[in-house]
Amino acid sequence: MKEDIATPEVTDVSVAVVPRQDAGEELWDIYLINEGNEALENVLITSQGYGSIDGVDKTTTVLRHFHQTLPPGEAAKIEPIQPALFGINNEYWVSFNRGEHMLDKRYLFKAGTISEDALRTLPVLDRPGVSMS
Repeated sequence: MKEDIATPEVTDVSVAVVPRQDAGEELWDIYLINEGNEALENVLITSQGYGSIDGVDKTTTVLRHFHQTLPPGEAAKIEPIQPALFGINNEYWVSFNRGEHMLDKRYLFKAGTISEDALRTLPVLDRPGVSMS
């Protein structure tokens, strides 16, 4: 039955929001980080923002990204994000194959959780950012 199916938990993959290091327009980038010992294959990432800004409902376009492989101990840039969107929820669904298993996980940056105050040094990237594991 359903309870007999083993579903491994995703524990060593994270999504991070990282400020750009170059001068100019303030932009941040979203990264997928593989902290594990195995490559991630056929990685599909779906992103969308939703919520309310100044009392007006805001929903961003659903974006989809694909990476053939993400080796262990590496990160892949997914997309840029403007700070104006930090006031809404930003959701990332990540699906991938690891070995013989297909796994997926939802990463949600709730409204207001991405800020300069929340920056921490991130694994693999060794840069400041906000991460969800």
